[in-house]
Amino acid sequence: MSDPRICIIGCGHLASRKIYPFLGLAGGALVGVCDLDREKAERNARRFGGTPYTDYRQMLDTEQPDGVIVCVGPKVHARLATEMLQRGLPVYTEKPPAENADDALAVARVARQQDRLCMTAFKKRYAVVYQRAAAWLQAHGELQRYSISVDYASATYPAGAHPRPFLLDFAIHTIDLVAYLFGQVEAVSCFAREDHAYAVNLQFANGAVGSMNLTDGRSFQIPTEEIEITLEGGNFMSIHNSSQYRIAEGGKTSEWREPPTFVSAGDSGDETGHGVELRVFVEHLRGTHTGPVPSEIYQSYQTMKLYDAIVQAADTGKTVPIHYEAL
Repeated sequence: MSDPRICIIGCGHLASRKIYPFLGLAGGALVGVCDLDREKAERNARRFGGTPYTDYRQMLDTEQPDGVIVCVGPKVHARLATEMLQRGLPVYTEKPPAENADDALAVARVARQQDRLCMTAFKKRYAVVYQRAAAWLQAHGELQRYSISVDYASATYPAGAHPRPFLLDFAIHTIDLVAYLFGQVEAVSCFAREDHAYAVNLQFANGAVGSMNLTDGRSFQIPTEEIEITLEGGNFMSIHNSSQYRIAEGGKTSEWREPPTFVSAGDSGDETGHGVELRVFVEHLRGTHTGPVPSEIYQSYQTMKLYDAIVQAADTGKTVPIHYEAL
């Protein structure tokens, strides 16, 4: 088929840097651009193509797209995703998919009823290094997993409409990542200092354990993203800055990767996953993507269950069990 016709709702800073520039490279044809701020819509249409709109329903009725990308913030993601699905349109939303797990589950159920894809832009599932980590873990099997630790940090997040902007907007990436790599979490404990620092302990359903040090007291320009994975028998993997890794088998280094200089502000689209997740969405619209989509909405619901449990554990000081609802 020809390049899938895609409309985007939202012309904010993140979308303009991380979605619009990669869509053409992914093989999508941008036909409609919508934002409540007409100047932003016209700016992005001028830079990236498509017709500008301030009314997304008018855009959808006029352009008749094959799929829709929604990037407007968690308060609206779930509502717009539901409306797109009910129109019969596959939808890609920025992270997080909703403000809480209940809303994400409601979207997942609509996606199942409509038999349409809803995927979340949890980019780390698509990054080269974490795809390698997932394959390596799968080769060893769940029962060999001992532990995963995460050190992840940003600069100070400004106060916003949401009470936990750092945890929901930034740290959600590695909250999703531990679930992707190690499977469902069944219990969480957490100490926190306001929304600035979280010390999280995890018990996975497969018996493994995990820890997360999450803070917004560092820098965006000097990334902090350190992941340590340990299996039985001297098998372990160290991951640095979402790009470099070393794998040891039987206590000896067996594989390593040191790509060209890479910093957070620079982005190939493959190293961070932005470009890959858009390619997966476009390939799904074409009908050429085979296999499951790593960040389909029910997986995102499970991530939001973990997020909700971390918040509850931080607020109460108690260990919080997690129970996942079926579709």
